[in-house]
Amino acid sequence: MTASRLLRPAARLLLALQAILVLTGGAVRLTGSGLGCPTWPECTSDSYTPVAGQIQGALHSWIEFGNRLLTFLLFFTAIAMVAIVIRAGRRDLRLLALSQVGGIFGQAILGGITVLTKLNPISVASHFLFSMLLIAAAETLLIRSEALRIENPVRSPFIQIHAALTFIVIVVGTFVTGAGPHAGDASAPRLHIAVATVATFHGFLVVALILMTLAGIYRKFVHFRRDSQRYLVVFLAIALAQGIIGYAQYLLAVPEGLVAAHLLGSSILWIAAWRIRLTQFYSFDNTHTTLEKI
Repeated sequence: MTASRLLRPAARLLLALQAILVLTGGAVRLTGSGLGCPTWPECTSDSYTPVAGQIQGALHSWIEFGNRLLTFLLFFTAIAMVAIVIRAGRRDLRLLALSQVGGIFGQAILGGITVLTKLNPISVASHFLFSMLLIAAAETLLIRSEALRIENPVRSPFIQIHAALTFIVIVVGTFVTGAGPHAGDASAPRLHIAVATVATFHGFLVVALILMTLAGIYRKFVHFRRDSQRYLVVFLAIALAQGIIGYAQYLLAVPEGLVAAHLLGSSILWIAAWRIRLTQFYSFDNTHTTLEKI
């Protein structure tokens, strides 16, 4: 198989691993394994891997260590992606591919800070939000490897605001998490804000995002390509599912299973939002490549 044919599957794998890393990071927090490896880059003061008889417990140690191992798998995948891009002669993809390698190094540093600060909620949130940026870059890499670039694209203010609002919703969600019960360890510090207050604010933002998405679907006072409208429908379905899960977990005192589902949904929602943004610049079916106005 030629390097050009490897581009798409490699980019898909890279994007999938970035999203899975978010989920495994959530598993570390939800199982109370955040300090299963209490130091960094080693797991303990004298070993890079979990050792028998740790105070944190073998299961917690291996859960945290497993998340670190996934980072290594992601790193080697990113290195392979750079090699494939170079072999395929795709100079337009080199910076994006290299950003994945550099971003993973950045994530490792943020992960170390998170451990060394005993799971400070600001560090935990920064670690998560940086993953969202890497997911966006990985998705851009995927789309640029398989879609047709639109000549003279026109930016839609609606889509720019929609993507920004989605990210704000996710950011506020990290404050809900930072004040909530799932800290990753019983001794981890929490944000001193009322969970009910920040959760309500988060909910209002979600409602605003859904209403904005509906306006886009029905093309009320907005101008963009039909591709964007189609993906807005997908985004709406994901957002509604996320809203239901979020409300259910609030009513049920945030059970771990629903929190994990909500965390996975956040990654999927962000991927969908970024896909909508990319429809301004790329055509996924090689048709409708000009701006359509109501």
